[in-house]
Amino acid sequence: MQYRTLGKTGLKVSEIGYGTWGLADDPGSWTGADPSESLRSLYRYAELGGNFIDTAWVYGFDFKDTTRHRSEELIGKFLKESGRREKLVIASKVPPKNFTWPAWKGSNIQDIFPNEHIEKCVDDSLKSLGVDAIDLMQFHVWQDDFVSNDGWKDTILKITRSGKVKHWGISINDYQPSNCLRTLETGLIATIQTIFNIFHQKPTEKLFPYAKERNIGIIARVPLDEGGLSGTITLDTKFADGDMRQNYFAAERRTELVRRVDELKKLLGSEAYTISELALRYILSFDAVSTAIPGMRKEKHAEANGGVSDGRKLSEQLMALLKNHSWERNFYVDRDPSMAPTYLE
Repeated sequence: MQYRTLGKTGLKVSEIGYGTWGLADDPGSWTGADPSESLRSLYRYAELGGNFIDTAWVYGFDFKDTTRHRSEELIGKFLKESGRREKLVIASKVPPKNFTWPAWKGSNIQDIFPNEHIEKCVDDSLKSLGVDAIDLMQFHVWQDDFVSNDGWKDTILKITRSGKVKHWGISINDYQPSNCLRTLETGLIATIQTIFNIFHQKPTEKLFPYAKERNIGIIARVPLDEGGLSGTITLDTKFADGDMRQNYFAAERRTELVRRVDELKKLLGSEAYTISELALRYILSFDAVSTAIPGMRKEKHAEANGGVSDGRKLSEQLMALLKNHSWERNFYVDRDPSMAPTYLE
């Protein structure tokens, strides 16, 4: 496993991180996880040299028992059993208090990240993970005009001084890679987590140059397009009831996905043998990226994804071809076009 520096945190993180949205069975998003299988996958990931685990307060959140945060709890179990805490970089996220993703333009930060909510969620995550400090805590949505409010700034400085959180980041709204640039000028944010993959290439236009110049760590989420770039989804693929991919890959979008993946398959060869390998190598070919965080709740996924981190980048010729495979979409706007004026950049 190869390592890169996570921006100005100075932390060395594996190029392939571990995304944990699907780690715990999570009705309404990723369903069907087997906790014991997920635990084995975590062990295998660490054995391969992986050291960056990204989770969130809301992953596996139990609405019947609101003290439970099953993804963080499973990671906590792994940390306790394995004794690997000091070798790993653990990242989590503060959810919006109004439980609304994304944060809409014109939102009031007091409805989303009031000071006491930030502090409570940090304490909750510390308890669920069973740790004394979190290496990176991220805001789980964002609007750049939040920068004008000083409450969140004072609060994260207070929490940092307490030793509970070492560094702060933002997981920005889906498909809005520039909706954070003003906030980065505060100097309080060390990392940005953004959707980035072969289909969504917009972060390369403004965010990457900006982040590279200012030493901001980039965490590439949804690197396999929620499984679309795994190369395994067909027109006949069935998803379990409650799985978010039922909607994400519905109707015409599924048909278009299959067509586009078939086109990508024509590029496979000596530089990448599978679609997922091509997708991850594409991301890691950008120096601005610190780590990519695919979900991999099975051991075989940890092995396949981890194997891509060997220091080899795609050729300039193949990268130029992949630039033509951009497929800019927006799940929220596709579902409801009326959202476009208040959501798109």
